Amino acid sequence: MKEAIDSFLDYLALEKGFSENTIAAYRNDLHQLAGFVEEEAAKRGTIPPWAAFDRQAMMTYMLDLKGRGYAATTVARKVAAIKSFFGFMVADGILKQNPTEGVSSTEVGKSLPKPISIEQVHRLLAEPAKLSTPEAKRDKAMLELLYATGMRVSELVSLNMADLDAEGGYVRCFGKGHKERLIPVHERAVGAVKEYLDGVRPRLARHSEEKALFLNRRGERLTRQGLWQILKGYAKSAELGAEITPHTLRHSFATHMLSGGADLRSVQELLGHANISTTQVYTHLTTEDMRRAYQKSHPRAR
Repeated sequence: MKEAIDSFLDYLALEKGFSENTIAAYRNDLHQLAGFVEEEAAKRGTIPPWAAFDRQAMMTYMLDLKGRGYAATTVARKVAAIKSFFGFMVADGILKQNPTEGVSSTEVGKSLPKPISIEQVHRLLAEPAKLSTPEAKRDKAMLELLYATGMRVSELVSLNMADLDAEGGYVRCFGKGHKERLIPVHERAVGAVKEYLDGVRPRLARHSEEKALFLNRRGERLTRQGLWQILKGYAKSAELGAEITPHTLRHSFATHMLSGGADLRSVQELLGHANISTTQVYTHLTTEDMRRAYQKSHPRAR
């Protein structure tokens, strides 16, 4: 049971860019749930897999929380964490059904994603070029492609050689629910990937049958955790702070596209969002940018 929680927490850190404090809160809430599930299973003398946790069990757990005297806001936060957890397990194919579907709870305010500026992106992408190692050229290609496409980190590391059409200037990736989408890639990013493919990947590859586009030093597919560690190093050397994650580039891609004039529906398709409401959060960010510019520039607003 704990393995599924750890996998979900990795996802929150690597793909959603949640802060350490938020992840710690999720960890506490989910471990508390796991303890409850194990206790209930022990009473019945059964093994407590997550698949046995159904909607009735969820309602029982909520009643248990309220019976312990937790405030309504605390219960709502814990329920929100649990709903996200089971949603992740269904999306990843671990479970077939979500036991929290239709379970209502008080809405918990979500913080807006935190993009970085275009200038900060340029600084970050310039860092690998300062090194002459083969890995640095690979890293340059990965970061350029990540920002060029807005892909999730899991989508990037899942790319195979056949998914990239360098001549056509697009990449094929599979998002949530294995939904396929084609994303255009600008020339600068294509050039960085070509340089990696021509001079670096053949040196990293240990087996000719390896299909992965991006390889680690062992010649195996690079992992999400591996990419996160690489990015953290470059973010530190670029003096961008400790909160930069692979998902930061996805947020930045969406925000910069909308700020540059892209329409919301196009950005939704590029990001692979099932609902346009998910994409609309980025309009709040660009609107806030305009508000700050207005306050700074309008003679009557100062």
